[in-house]
Amino acid sequence: MLPAQARLRRRPEFTVVVRSGRRAGRPTMVVHYLPERPVVLDGGPSDPPSGPRAGFVVGKTVGNSVCRHRVTRQLRHLVREELHRLPAMADLVVRARPEAAGADIGTLRRDLTRGLDRVLDRP
Repeated sequence: MLPAQARLRRRPEFTVVVRSGRRAGRPTMVVHYLPERPVVLDGGPSDPPSGPRAGFVVGKTVGNSVCRHRVTRQLRHLVREELHRLPAMADLVVRARPEAAGADIGTLRRDLTRGLDRVLDRP
């Protein structure tokens, strides 16, 4: 499980990453990456959370509720293992495609790793 400070929670946070970040499409997911977190003046805490953050979008096209939650748990587990690769102020959104429902954990891991390699400009 990801710690609370490592998760994206609000819709505007997701929107900024998806619209402004880099994107890498894979067969089971799309990885959106924003290397620098924008400064938000919303009256919240003055210190932005440190460390990379991740969020997940798993829509109804992936499957029923049980299937969507299973895919989300698998992605959360895999992203937790890869967070060390991201800069401290980076945000990541992983959007599952319908193919993720039938994919095993190895396929999801491969697609996530390759997607991150692509958005991070690593071979």
